Amino acid sequence: MIRRFARPYARAIMDVAKTPTAAGGVRDELRAFESARAASRDLAEVYANPGIDVDTKLKITRSITRRLGAGELSSRVLEVLIRNRRINDLGSIVEALAEMIRQATGTLAAEVRAAHHLTPDEQAALARTLEQKFGRKIEVSVTTDPTLLGGFIAKVGSEVYDASVSGKINRFRESLT
Repeated sequence: MIRRFARPYARAIMDVAKTPTAAGGVRDELRAFESARAASRDLAEVYANPGIDVDTKLKITRSITRRLGAGELSSRVLEVLIRNRRINDLGSIVEALAEMIRQATGTLAAEVRAAHHLTPDEQAALARTLEQKFGRKIEVSVTTDPTLLGGFIAKVGSEVYDASVSGKINRFRESLT
């Protein structure tokens, strides 16, 4: 669920980026920064601590964005979020931006839970299969869920496709009762 405050930030990024492709690049850079921030407990604490001044947070952010190779627009977005005390909400903003990019490009989002890590080739094959089914470009987001035993579960919009071993076992169990 995208929080309401995230949409104006996402809309501003779309407006400044001018094209969905450019906005997609910013989305990827912001997502990389958010992953780095979330992966480090110390970094998360720095950004969450209101006692640490904005200039210190900006210095840290500039250092990280240089290492990540982030562009000028992404760096400016992060600066605005820090100054407005919204940096800890970056995940919601990135998701709102991703949704606006999908709407602008006519792309659907597919959330896939797979029993094992999917290789890039497997992800591409899955995306092609879903694109044929829906007749639109599909953006696949994959997470690993070993409880599925094998296969995957794909959710596209309100439709769910269960091709997992655990799903087949459950359907078989239900057919016996």
